Amino acid sequence: MKNHNPFRYFKTSPEIIRLAVMMYVRFPLSLRNVEDLLHERGIDICHETVRYWWNRFGPLFAADIRKSRIRNPRSYSNWQWHLDEVFVKINGVTHYLWRAVDHEGEVLESFVTKRRDRKAALGFLKKAMKRYGPPKVIVTDRLKSYKAAMRVIGNQAAQEVGRWKNNRAENSHLPFRRRERAMSRFRLERSLQKFTAVHSSICNHFNLQRHLISRDEFKVKRDAALVEWQQLYAA
Repeated sequence: MKNHNPFRYFKTSPEIIRLAVMMYVRFPLSLRNVEDLLHERGIDICHETVRYWWNRFGPLFAADIRKSRIRNPRSYSNWQWHLDEVFVKINGVTHYLWRAVDHEGEVLESFVTKRRDRKAALGFLKKAMKRYGPPKVIVTDRLKSYKAAMRVIGNQAAQEVGRWKNNRAENSHLPFRRRERAMSRFRLERSLQKFTAVHSSICNHFNLQRHLISRDEFKVKRDAALVEWQQLYAA
């Protein structure tokens, strides 16, 4: 049981707040799309309310999911990490979104920087390793910043570089890109960092690898993931 109830000053039920946050973060919907979908269910709220809810509760839900997954060593793997970076425009200025993914597609860490140099790569690696520990193998592209950063850490022998080896990390950017288009870009670096952290955790929670399991098994796991979501910060 939690030490505090984050819903205690809100008149709206926690079930509706959880539903709105899940719809906005998990799916490529705009704030007004979520408002319209909730209206079809008989829930009359403003799109600005959806914005406030995801900003207020999204990080709380994501942190709770992340803590539970870190406590469960089966939810991620330190055998092999895939690292990649992608550019993101913030008010016309290029920033870089770094992402660490394990060999099963679980997004471990997201990190936003203004540069793509050794200092940025080193900060990204230290942040990921502090939370999850060092991996046995790190697959990267040919960016020299990775090699320089790993030389500082002392694990350059774990690096593997290959043209097609890093597709796992590159594919992990696709859900974010779809979500980015629906949001019409970002205006602040801290907003991008905040959203990527929340988005990664929620996507991990509902990532059931449906292409690897039967339909019946998928339905059972989907129901279990939804029940766990509905229990976040439940009284």
